[in-house]
This record gives sequence, C-alpha cells and structure tokens, in this order.
Amino acid sequence: MELDRAIRIAAAGMDTQSARLRVVAENLANRDTTSEVAGGDPYRRKTVTFANRFDRALGANTVRVSRVGTAKGEFPSRHDPTHPAANAQGYVKTPNVNSTIEVMDMREAQRSYTANLSVLEVSRGMLTRTIEAMR
Repeated sequence: MELDRAIRIAAAGMDTQSARLRVVAENLANRDTTSEVAGGDPYRRKTVTFANRFDRALGANTVRVSRVGTAKGEFPSRHDPTHPAANAQGYVKTPNVNSTIEVMDMREAQRSYTANLSVLEVSRGMLTRTIEAMR
C-alpha cells in the first residue's frame, strides 16, 4: 500500500533527523569542554553524514545516518595561564564548536523533522478516512 510506504519513508527521515539533533545537542553541551592536561586537545565537534539506502521491503530509497565523524581543523585558543590545560605560553585550546553553526544545523534538522512529521500525519489521516469509508 502506497500510504504505508509514505509513512515508513517519513519515519526513516524523522529517525535520521533525531540522530542529527542528538549530535547537535552534544556539540552544544561540549562547546566549553577543554582538556584536563596541559597542551591536550579539547572536545572535537562531531558531524553527521547521511546516505540514501535502498530499502528492499519498501522498494524505495530512504535516508540514513551513514556515519558520525569529527570535524577537522585547528582548535581556537585563548590566553588563560591559570587553566590546567594551558601550554607553556599560557594558551588553552578550545573546542572547534561554533554555536551559530550548531543552531543553524539544529533549525534545519527541526524543519526537516517537522516536514516528515507532516507527511506522516497526512498519510495517517488518509488511511483513517479510507478505513472509515470502507465501513
């Protein structure tokens, strides 16, 4: 049944966006997490990579999380000679998490989740009306 396929595809999209929101929340929660040892690396921002996967049962492509990786690049640093993770020059490496980027990712994931939820609700409503018409 086509409505069942639509519901399952939308549910897969919602599941994927939920995983993305969890990663964004983790990044935001750790935006100030530094190393506990001098010169050590702080928290590194996590990233989500998506992939289309063919679902044989549905006969359609669905989106899934391919992997959760880490962002490459240098860590910003700030001068704080009293911090336990400060190097010999008094600089502490800070996480490469940009709150603005994380909030933008969060909003995009939220909108995608909401769009998939709308598809799910409309499909469910159509199924309900079909069942009622058959009575």
